[in-house]
Order: sequence, then structure tokens, then C-alpha cells
Amino acid sequence: MSISLVNPASLARPSGFTHAVRHGDLVWLSGQTALDGDGRIVPGGIVEQFRQALSNVVTALREAGGDPTRFLSVTIYLTDVPDYQAHGKEIGAVWKELVGRDYPAMTGVGVTGLWQPEALVEIQAVAAL
Repeated sequence: MSISLVNPASLARPSGFTHAVRHGDLVWLSGQTALDGDGRIVPGGIVEQFRQALSNVVTALREAGGDPTRFLSVTIYLTDVPDYQAHGKEIGAVWKELVGRDYPAMTGVGVTGLWQPEALVEIQAVAAL
């Protein structure tokens, strides 16, 4: 089985990583922050950044031939866990809009910082095709 590297043109150009790696029926999705197509973090708070980061993960997965209903696991890195928890209802609505009603195995991790200092959230995932 071959390995395919996937870098959608609509996402910010990767530097030092690949957006997605497909091997057989599995896709590993690199952590995505709230970067827009020009490589800038979207303005707004945690809900807007969650929407953009999840959209980026879904875009990479679709480009690799997958569908977000096939996530096996999702890890969410957060710089402010209480802020994320306070907006849980809105974040849940974004999840349902972009992925659906089901949830895969998930982990939320509080961190002191992310690659871009203004990033509040980073989402990494694995999916089956």
C-alpha cells in the first residue's frame, strides 16, 4: 500500500508538515488551527476559531477522500479550557453543522500555547475511509 500526502490548495500552504496522510483506508490529519486560506488566524473568540479549525480538518479529510462522519478520534488542544467549556453549546452546534450528531473518541487537552500565539484551539484527527 502506498502513502499519499494531501495538501488542499484552499488551506494555508503547509511548512514543515503535510495536512493529511492517507495510507490504505486510514487518514491521519495534522493539527489545524484557525488559519484562513491566507495563513492568518481568523478574528473572534473560541467559537469562531473552533469553526475554522474544524473546517480546515474537514477540508483536508475530504481532499483525502474521506467524510467527517468517519472520524475515529479527534484531539482538541485548548489554550483556555474554561472558555471552551463556557461556549460548549455553541461549539456543539458547530460540530453538528460540520460533522453531524455523532462523536468519535475524543480528547481535550489544555496547553500553555500553540504554534501561532493568537491561536486558541488546534484540532487533530484520524479517520477511516
